[in-house]
Amino acid sequence: MDIGYIRVSTVEQKTARQLEGVKLDKTYEDKCSGKDTNRPELNNMLNNLRKGDTVHVHDISRMARNISDLLDLVKSITAQGVTIRFHKEALTFTSNQNDPMQKLMLTMLGAVYEFEKDMMLERQREGIAIAKAAGKYKGRKPSVDRDKVIELLKGGMSIRKVAAQMGIANSTVQLIKKEAQQ
Repeated sequence: MDIGYIRVSTVEQKTARQLEGVKLDKTYEDKCSGKDTNRPELNNMLNNLRKGDTVHVHDISRMARNISDLLDLVKSITAQGVTIRFHKEALTFTSNQNDPMQKLMLTMLGAVYEFEKDMMLERQREGIAIAKAAGKYKGRKPSVDRDKVIELLKGGMSIRKVAAQMGIANSTVQLIKKEAQQ
């Protein structure tokens, strides 16, 4: 079977450009970060691969954003007798192929993608620090009305009932209660 693996980092992002024009029998699509391999559709795909299948991926960064996960995934997939093909980089890996040049290219390109991600995060941290210093960055708006939680607790309502009424976890109510007591 020809199997496609598509990943975007957020729910808002579109997947249309990935593997466009590639004939696939089945597609697995994740809308989450590639920072680790804990992704539902990736794990679903890995569990359903069969010897002789070919996994198609638009580019290396869609499979993994760090070099160790990338190398582990390629090794794990090919060890099952499955071929993995990265279209953008024109790299193909199989279990019976031991091409040192392709392994070098995979490692180098994976490292470039990891570096790119790290640099983006560093620029983001720097921007946030500058915005905070200028008083322009306030962080995320609170998603819980803390005053309402405290009011309900002071009114004698239990932690569980407050959590149920507010639609939040018991641990969140406990945290707010603890912060209010300090």
